[in-house]
Amino acid sequence: MALGSALGVACLAAVLTIPSILTAHDARTAAREPRPGGSNTLYREFRDPYGSQPLHRVFVARNGPGAMPVPPGIDKLPEAGEAIVSPKLVEILAANPQATGLFPGRVTGTIAPAGLGDSDDLYAYIGTTPDELSGAEQLGSFGTGRSWRQIVDPSTLDILRFTLGCIVLLPLVIFLSVCARLSGESRARRLAALRLVGLSVKDTLRVNAGESMVAAFVGAVLGVAGYLGVNEVMARVGLPGLHWYPADGRPRASTIAVCLLGCPALAWVVGQFSARRAALSPISVRRTGERKPPRIYGTLLLIPGVGVIGGYCVLSVMGRDPSGGSASSVLVPAAVLLTGAGLVFGLAPITAWLARRLAGVAKSLPVALAMRRTEVDPGSSLRVATGLVLLVFGASLTQGVLVELDQVSRRTAPVQEYKISLSDLSPKQRQQLTLVPGVRMQVPAYSSWDPLDGTLRPHVDLLVATCAQLTATTRWARGCVDGRIMQLHDANSAYAEDPQPGDRFPFETRDGRKVILTVPPERISMRAYQPSVFRTSALLVPPSLLPPNLADADGTLTLVSAADPATIRSVLDGIGAIAPTASVDPVGIVIDSLAQLAVIRSLLAVGMVLGLVIGVAAFVVSVADRAMERRAQVTALALLGARAGTLRVVQVLQVGLPLVVGLGAAIVTGWLAESSYLITGGGAVHWDWEGLPLLFACALGVLCAAALASVPMVRRHIDPEHIRRD
Repeated sequence: MALGSALGVACLAAVLTIPSILTAHDARTAAREPRPGGSNTLYREFRDPYGSQPLHRVFVARNGPGAMPVPPGIDKLPEAGEAIVSPKLVEILAANPQATGLFPGRVTGTIAPAGLGDSDDLYAYIGTTPDELSGAEQLGSFGTGRSWRQIVDPSTLDILRFTLGCIVLLPLVIFLSVCARLSGESRARRLAALRLVGLSVKDTLRVNAGESMVAAFVGAVLGVAGYLGVNEVMARVGLPGLHWYPADGRPRASTIAVCLLGCPALAWVVGQFSARRAALSPISVRRTGERKPPRIYGTLLLIPGVGVIGGYCVLSVMGRDPSGGSASSVLVPAAVLLTGAGLVFGLAPITAWLARRLAGVAKSLPVALAMRRTEVDPGSSLRVATGLVLLVFGASLTQGVLVELDQVSRRTAPVQEYKISLSDLSPKQRQQLTLVPGVRMQVPAYSSWDPLDGTLRPHVDLLVATCAQLTATTRWARGCVDGRIMQLHDANSAYAEDPQPGDRFPFETRDGRKVILTVPPERISMRAYQPSVFRTSALLVPPSLLPPNLADADGTLTLVSAADPATIRSVLDGIGAIAPTASVDPVGIVIDSLAQLAVIRSLLAVGMVLGLVIGVAAFVVSVADRAMERRAQVTALALLGARAGTLRVVQVLQVGLPLVVGLGAAIVTGWLAESSYLITGGGAVHWDWEGLPLLFACALGVLCAAALASVPMVRRHIDPEHIRRD
């Protein structure tokens, strides 16, 4: 009980500390936010992607005498020609000297943790002169009450808390309850003996609850200490997209109080109820009295839960859109909780009913023995299966959250574009960018010449690509002919300056000359993903017909890759390694959203790992406990001549039946819950068909692992102590 409580409390402390880590990060970023006002300092902020990470630079310039405002983490702002950067940027500059162009000046210091969101933060203060700081504002002070760039959006954080609660806290309560009922049958016989020799009912319950509470408290202390050690290690290692300082992950007083008091309190409650039968009817315990069948009231919780989530699914099938409104934000979480509770409390009566039916038609001795035992005592099977059932149910919810976040964090097109100014790239870098893993093609683009004298002048874009590249990067394209200059036309897209056939546009070359291109009469009918470099009215020019030496100042280079998050991060990291000073525009993506998605994925992965640890631990504890409880029955069957193979098959069937029932129900209800969440979220994806095979594979893996783990728990050793004379 102490070791089980220690594991459970360590997981509980980890879940309760996650919001504290995020809050500490946001508090430090809010404290460094520059605020406009009147002072002797000008400032301007730049926030660009460096690879797949956001790079934040604050340029400051003194424009008068006196002391300058000071942000947290540094002693003073840098003067002109100086730069103060975060420790992570020091490592980047040492590994990639090309990146020094992003930080003009001499690095004179590093930012302390008080001025950084986390240990991987890319942040810099750069000193310059007022003449070089166009578009600057006057700096008043640093620090706001709330950060404008929170690591996780508040609405998303609520979803994250609910999901972690379902995949970690619900199995955790079950696990702690299982630990509090260890060796339930042998303990019940011992308590019944105390009751028979004169101890009162109240004192008998107190004995059991007191034992459980003391063991749980010892385990809680061990769990908190274990979590503190793990936090010190993980804070230095970090998670993908999420790093923190060790102090951020240390539990607060309220968290420690919940861990040290909540676990013993739960053990006390469970101890009171688990010993009630031994205290009230000690004779039936000592003489193996008939157990009461499980009540079906818990199964009724499935009716409103499945009714709500199934109703939303039916509305989607009928073509109606139930998204939006405040009702769904309350009904769906409530229905998910009711469904999860129904799976827990309804598993025992459903398993008992099914075992009775199977035992009545069974022709095999092992099947008949297993089903009759399950029919008599389905509660023991419930303790074995519940944690794993909730794990599969929570896995489906996690898939839904990831699908929804994936929809809102990036555009839904199957391709992703990255736009870079040609003036920021050398010929060697352009060649190297084609070798970045994940990049499918390059599309150079040039804009027609503009005198920049304030006059309004029509212009057109020139795209260098083949028909095959156009087809691979758009929804569809018809009428494209290789080897000819043609105009793109999308009937559903408006363009203020629609060039007409015969219009002439000048393009500037590197030596200052002008090359004239005429708009051809031929058009390509196409439909582009928006936004995209392939816009209506642009001219598609084959590489063989491109005028030579066009000016890079008027050109951009667009890289194209697949649109899955892993590929996007890989391509951005590749671009950052080759051209660290180039400004990259990941078309249709906000780099902060990509970083937030990485954080959420890491936290959900942590939740799933914790849920898996808890589920497996609950299974191991329950199976071992059931093996101890069944020693008397196994001894009796062995004396009657039962073979070892028969006993093992019985054990596997007793574990497998509730798991099959529970996992099947978890897959169905979990997928319906995931679908209802996606439907009410308003996204384009309502049915996660791709995630369904993964759920089946997980359930099958859980079932096979449980069956194999159950086999060694059967021992045919005949111990006279376990032979029941009655």
